[in-house]
Amino acid sequence: MANTYTQIHIHFVFAVKYRKATIHKSWKEELYKYISGIIKNNNHKLLAIKGVADHVHILIGIRPAQSISELMKSVKQNSSKWINDNKFIGNHFEWQEGYGAFSYSKSQLNAVVNYIQNQELHHKKKSFREEYINFLKKFEVDYDEKFIFKELI
Repeated sequence: MANTYTQIHIHFVFAVKYRKATIHKSWKEELYKYISGIIKNNNHKLLAIKGVADHVHILIGIRPAQSISELMKSVKQNSSKWINDNKFIGNHFEWQEGYGAFSYSKSQLNAVVNYIQNQELHHKKKSFREEYINFLKKFEVDYDEKFIFKELI
């Protein structure tokens, strides 16, 4: 076949290490723009990005030339370096290890975009931990709760 045609939509969810609420309202839009640039530079299409102080949701039309793990490594490494270089927080910023990646069909995209865009409203009712476990259950992902989040010691 001369060309490759795909339609792959992935919803990513990842948290600040220890779920610390360190993404501040004063610079979070800049963070989203920076992450958008990373995604675009990796030849993927950003469909939605939003979050709250302790985590981010991203919906991407992903190209199969790059693995999901390579893309997330790039997004998380480069965005944490950017946050640290700009000294947005008083100490060292890190994302939690790992991420959630959930696939959706084209017919579901409007609902997912709406869900992502309404993160602040959504989290007035539900914690990130509850939200994340609900995703794992909804998508029937086997998990061990003790490995979902690193706790602050």
